[in-house]
Amino acid sequence: MIPLTLADIASITGGALHGSDGSPVVDGPVEYDSRKVRPGGLFVAFVGEKVDAHDFAAKAVTDGAVGVLGSRPVPDVPTIVVEDPRHALGLLAHAVLERLPELTIVAITGSSGKTSTKDLIAKLLAVQAPTVATTGSENNELGTPYTVLKITAETRFLVLEMGSRGVGHLRYLCGIARPDVSVVTNVGNSHLAEFGSVEGIALAKGELVEALEPAGLAVLNADDDRVRAMAARTSARVVLAGESEAAEIRGTDVVALERGRFGFTLHVPGASPVPVRLATAGRHQVGNALLAAAVASHAGVEPAAIVAALGDREGLSTRRMDVFDRADDVTVIDDSYNANPASMAAALHALAAVAGGRRKIAVLGSMAELGEYERAGHEEVGRLAAELGVDRLIAVGEQAAPILDGAAAVASWGGDSVLVTDQEAAVALLRGSLLPRDVVLVKGSRYRTWDVADALRSHNEPGGVSAK
Repeated sequence: MIPLTLADIASITGGALHGSDGSPVVDGPVEYDSRKVRPGGLFVAFVGEKVDAHDFAAKAVTDGAVGVLGSRPVPDVPTIVVEDPRHALGLLAHAVLERLPELTIVAITGSSGKTSTKDLIAKLLAVQAPTVATTGSENNELGTPYTVLKITAETRFLVLEMGSRGVGHLRYLCGIARPDVSVVTNVGNSHLAEFGSVEGIALAKGELVEALEPAGLAVLNADDDRVRAMAARTSARVVLAGESEAAEIRGTDVVALERGRFGFTLHVPGASPVPVRLATAGRHQVGNALLAAAVASHAGVEPAAIVAALGDREGLSTRRMDVFDRADDVTVIDDSYNANPASMAAALHALAAVAGGRRKIAVLGSMAELGEYERAGHEEVGRLAAELGVDRLIAVGEQAAPILDGAAAVASWGGDSVLVTDQEAAVALLRGSLLPRDVVLVKGSRYRTWDVADALRSHNEPGGVSAK
């Protein structure tokens, strides 16, 4: 974080300072996990259902924190007391951004593909100048200010993945960090329980575009009609990116490469077309890459540097289209971080592309927050798996059972399906049936589906999964 005194932080957050004259300077990271506190940092103490972080405040200061931002004084600990530490963190992040007018803020949202697109944009912009980006799932009311407060005076690009679970959420996040560039990947049917309809999702996602000043830039997916329509919701410049002929940043001649990866020809105005070979698997990554290329081109990154960065997997988030080969000739696609119907479909297509004529196994967990669409959404995934010729379909948990019903409804499907109770049961089933040259996809919402992928990755260790 940029250096601020405790008195500065108290003034910004409207807090009352206890146990200090306010002169100590915070110039280290802001953390809400006391185990991550570093010298010069600020510890933010939240009161949860089971844990009161104020109980760890003294240790945080012993470990090097300059002070604590919390909701009550802590004896013998420099504490800034506020009514709501989460809200105060947002105020602090906003104030820090106002002190760095040269910083360019890029925000990304969408029903799926946010993280992959964010990763690619951050990689491309880092070619140009120091860049800070969202990590993990830090894309909400806590994660956004937390990411903002990682920046320093040297940072030139801040890349923020912004999630939304209802109308007004993105408007709030943009109040903390108003984007200079807004990127929308797509509008699908994730989180229908919160939004109520796909139209509600489009309304909410468009808040990111509405937050732009006239001098800003909206980068929109040219291949998604609902996203293209968001152009009418901003006075900022609009750039369409995609495979559509209407796209300014366009991909043509898309071809399948080895191991489920794809290549295409990149067209950027003012430059000769250049061939791109993506490092990540999945046909859907073409669209993500084009959005990232549009942002990078706007920032002045040369096409050759864009091509090189898109072909390099280093720096991309884990558990997202991570394809690896094991010593026993089994290939695993670890896409276990999260799931919704659109990303499930993309992952199944990637499985088909990677496998070719090899045996295809899909280990699929449930998809959360689909509301009334829950059963239909799972059945839709099962039907697609069958239509793509998945040979063995393993559904993990009772909530995922409709996936098997969807597959069974495809009369021509010749594969088999199994419902297992949990991840351990899935691992046990694979341990007894996996064969050399199998290709296994692991995907599901955040209910430890990655345990299966981890067991497949560690097949030479006790408890791991080996092919027969």
